[in-house]
Amino acid sequence: MKDNVEQRYDLAFRLYPYAKSPDQEAAPRRHPVVVVGGGPIGLAMALDLGQRGVPVLVLDDHEGVGAGSRAICFAKRTLEICDRLGAVGPMMDKGVVWNTGKVFHDDRLLYAFDLLPEDGHAFPAFINLQQPWFEKYLHDAILAAQAAGAPIEIRGRNRVDAVEAWDDHVALRVATPDGSYEVQADWLIACDGARSPLRSMLGLTFDGRVFEDNFLIADVRMQADFPTERWFWFEPHFKSGDSALLHKQPDGVWRIDFQLGWNIDRKAELEPSRIRARVDAMLGPDVPYELVWTSIYTFQCRRMERFRHGRVIFAGDSAHQVSPFGARGANSGIQDVDNLGWKLAAVLDGTAPDRLLDSYNAERVQGADENILNSTRATDFITPKSPVSRLFRNAVLALAETQPFARTIVNSGRLSVPCIYDGSALNGPDAIGLPARTRPGSPCPDAPVPGGWLLRRLSGFVLLGIDAETPDRFEAHGMTIPGLCLSARDNAALRSRYLGEASGAIYLIRPDQHVAARWTAFDADAVAGALARCLARE
Repeated sequence: MKDNVEQRYDLAFRLYPYAKSPDQEAAPRRHPVVVVGGGPIGLAMALDLGQRGVPVLVLDDHEGVGAGSRAICFAKRTLEICDRLGAVGPMMDKGVVWNTGKVFHDDRLLYAFDLLPEDGHAFPAFINLQQPWFEKYLHDAILAAQAAGAPIEIRGRNRVDAVEAWDDHVALRVATPDGSYEVQADWLIACDGARSPLRSMLGLTFDGRVFEDNFLIADVRMQADFPTERWFWFEPHFKSGDSALLHKQPDGVWRIDFQLGWNIDRKAELEPSRIRARVDAMLGPDVPYELVWTSIYTFQCRRMERFRHGRVIFAGDSAHQVSPFGARGANSGIQDVDNLGWKLAAVLDGTAPDRLLDSYNAERVQGADENILNSTRATDFITPKSPVSRLFRNAVLALAETQPFARTIVNSGRLSVPCIYDGSALNGPDAIGLPARTRPGSPCPDAPVPGGWLLRRLSGFVLLGIDAETPDRFEAHGMTIPGLCLSARDNAALRSRYLGEASGAIYLIRPDQHVAARWTAFDADAVAGALARCLARE
């Protein structure tokens, strides 16, 4: 969210205080991977690579997590990825679980929706958790991984001031309180946010659309009996803004968003008295509360043309930016991590050629375009810019109160879902008659299985058999892939999600738990061919 105006910026958690490193007293040392940026995407990227045995160095210009909740909505797929990374336990313990949203127009409830209407999943549709806590729990998982031998290093107050990209490495100049030093990387991952200094240093563009509207975030601490749901108002009766959003967070904090319009005095709107007047109108004058954090932001939907530039790879907000309604920012960035980590590890250990990383660009550009499309549509619906578009919007809202078809048109933010990589160059063959939701390119839906949950059994490449003969191990291209054979006979979730009307199915699952290929019976040559394709060896 470029041009954010925050009332204050403090360090919420000082996690990696500055300490002088040996690199500062030596000739430039080469690191396999350097990650720039210690936000949620940079920390998750380091954790993913480190757990795969890849030495990774994180450079961050601060010493920990900034204050202010910023991102708060973390989607089911993000929780599944954090589960694989070993960070999800405390997130679930502290986070506020929710599946239900409600949409209002003026003072009327139009309808409610359920984001996870089916059973058989380990995690809910969303949790609300302030970003500082999300980052802290990722860092806690890094500490645990380091203790177990993961080669992860984080350097606080190490600001990258210059970057030079070569064919076989990237050279960086890093500023510290003790002066500058140089470091080199075989691969550089830029996770340095929407303003990305690295992107600017390399002269790369960040194109898209800025929406002419401003939104005020007011995080307030109060005791309230609102349910744990997402409430969104179009043209709210309390007149605090053209639209409003209310969400519960941990520790008695509530996220409130007010739509302010375009031509405003930002400094004046951030005056506590002005903010309190808006919150009082919404909650009532007798409700006690404390202002915790405030910010004004504009909606922006932008992305880089390409996310890979030789040995420099961009992830998260440095690569793509969307408006916050729909919770597609941090959640999309965590999916970048999930996509990139296994591919870069395979390139570094020689399992795959470096052209495999071109599929990161292709797949995550597809994901970014999908998010930008949904975010743009939501923003256009929330902030109509002409009398005709407002008339259409309000006609749809009026119909939505009684007509279910109109509810599909109402858009207060299409909430984050994982991208299906239809058409990916890594996708192998598909069998006729199996469920569409698990076609090649799709993220695997969870399901209860003996001993726990399916996704916790899918680590690395896996050959998954459902009511089909499956080898315990499959060897091809110098790799050994474990087989997992399950029965759907007494498992309705597994049958509906993976088998459908077929009598048996074989799935080749990627390390990021997306389907690579599937068949109705095991064929060694076909599986070997699909594996080669998934590793970009063809």
